[in-house]
Amino acid sequence: MKFDRFLVVVASLALVWPATAVAAPYTVRPGDTLSKLARDFGTTVSALQQANGLSGTGLQVGQVLQVPGSAPAAQTREVAGVTLQAPGRIRMGDAFVLRLRGEQAAAARVRFPSERTEDVREPAEWLTPLPSGQPGEWVVLGRAVLGKTTPVRYELLAGSEELSGEIVTGPLGQPVQHLNLPPSVSRKLQDPQRAEEERLVEAAYALRTPRAWTQPFAPAVSGRRVSSGFGQPRTYTAGGPVAYHYGMDYSAPAGTPVSAVNDGVVVVAGQYPVRGGLVAVNHGAGLVSLYFHLSKVGVRVGQTVRRGDKVGEVGSTGFSTGPHLHLELRVRGEATDPNLWIGKTWP
Repeated sequence: MKFDRFLVVVASLALVWPATAVAAPYTVRPGDTLSKLARDFGTTVSALQQANGLSGTGLQVGQVLQVPGSAPAAQTREVAGVTLQAPGRIRMGDAFVLRLRGEQAAAARVRFPSERTEDVREPAEWLTPLPSGQPGEWVVLGRAVLGKTTPVRYELLAGSEELSGEIVTGPLGQPVQHLNLPPSVSRKLQDPQRAEEERLVEAAYALRTPRAWTQPFAPAVSGRRVSSGFGQPRTYTAGGPVAYHYGMDYSAPAGTPVSAVNDGVVVVAGQYPVRGGLVAVNHGAGLVSLYFHLSKVGVRVGQTVRRGDKVGEVGSTGFSTGPHLHLELRVRGEATDPNLWIGKTWP
């Protein structure tokens, strides 16, 4: 069905977005410093200290800061009786939700046309809103692709009317990390079995099953210590191309239990050249969690798991130089920051 034939109203965000910026909450991530945040958000260290009552410059991962003037106000807009709420600003690699309310919210459709210029699996696919768990509220999952700081554009179709807008997208501001891995590790990138490994994970990313989770996401390893942050640009060999780190690395002793972050069905389980011991869990709604480098895989394909169920043990298999868990949370195939999920039902 070609929805465009039925569009009779198009509202442009540029005509209604407030020009002023407001203080916005921000959760501190690994590698963040006050100077980096000031640079990323166009403010100053002293302004950040004043807004948050900080006497020093130290930050803790998970700390929530108010960033003055960091973002346009969160958007609240309406079309055909559907009220849409969208964030004012995100960063590349973020997962986020558009929140819908109104009698026609459940029947609305949303897509992200900015995906057509990005390397994504199914660009600008029409998405059906999901119940958020709050009375009368529906949500649509979005994500900002790593490597792109152009605005995320969205379109909402309600009946025969359309609303369009965009969300400011900022950088992560991380320097390139040069790993220069030894040939014994880097040669795994050329392993002929990689083709089958990639085929399996791409099939997982293509799944569009009903949402399986209702509870907040839980950590995959207890007492976790982040050893490498999400979105870090890297080179793996001297002079090699820059690639992004699509997950979060948690340092832990070999044999440490690894748990499913939420309810779902195992869709990949086995040993592979690059990801090593790998488990992928389909949570529905286009969301898949992946657990890399496991020394032991403790589940089988087709098995239903619940939040906190053991799926394997920490190891150093595949493209790895020491025991750790690499955790990914992919929204419709694109990597998103795991920090934005843990402890919450929606990012």
